[in-house]
Amino acid sequence: MAGPVTRFAPSPTGPLHLGHAFSALTVWDRAQGGAALLRIEDMDQSRARPEWEAQIYDDLAWLGLDWPRPVMRQSDRSTAYDVALATLAPFTYPCRCTRADIRAALSAPQEGAMGPDGLIYPGTCRHRTWDEAGPDDATRLDMGRAMAAVASLSFVETGMNAGEHRFDARHMIRQVGDVILARRGMGAAYHLAVVVDDAAQGVTEAVRGADLAEATPIHVLLARLLDLPPVAFHHHRLIRDDHGRRLAKRDDARAIATFRAEGATPADIRRMVGL
Repeated sequence: MAGPVTRFAPSPTGPLHLGHAFSALTVWDRAQGGAALLRIEDMDQSRARPEWEAQIYDDLAWLGLDWPRPVMRQSDRSTAYDVALATLAPFTYPCRCTRADIRAALSAPQEGAMGPDGLIYPGTCRHRTWDEAGPDDATRLDMGRAMAAVASLSFVETGMNAGEHRFDARHMIRQVGDVILARRGMGAAYHLAVVVDDAAQGVTEAVRGADLAEATPIHVLLARLLDLPPVAFHHHRLIRDDHGRRLAKRDDARAIATFRAEGATPADIRRMVGL
């Protein structure tokens, strides 16, 4: 039986650190007998830089990893995202709320629950139609309508908490909420782009950090609504600093390039991340 098709999808907004190294090595290790793909998630063009993308390629090659060319870039895929948004139109609505508007609407003591994207949206604009859309409106998923269109929602986890996981409408509405799928001027948001891109690349197992596990039901739902093939998920542990905090790109001291400059070997990096 062939191994999974999976991917490593970094953003070129800073140097790769030990957490990225662990994730990339896990992707390639999981893909034995299958395929490991590289995708550049450069949707945020205000922060993406060519030099960071070049360093991604350099660091991964130094780790001994290889991937098929050409590499997929989100910035080249606006047409595919627009097609997906058009398909999802019956389940979306335009939202003009700012973050301040949302905080103000959630000022009541019983409100303010947190979901995968932060504060769960209270539905202020849910009554609006696309005929009322303004130039700066975001596209939100009406979670209630979306869940009413699927008979069930489940996915297979092959990493942490392995097994089949199921989610009902109550969970998705109350603990996830009406997530943003696109923003005017910025294009597709992460939730939509990752689902469309995984399908386009034929990904069968999405390998990523445990910090994204909360978002997985959203991606499973979008794939169902778009009639895309199901994907298994492998959520791995996170690499943390001495204080237990997840590594960020600002942690230059733990950047792969820093260790390389200090004379570390790829085998040293594997040992550092516990592989």
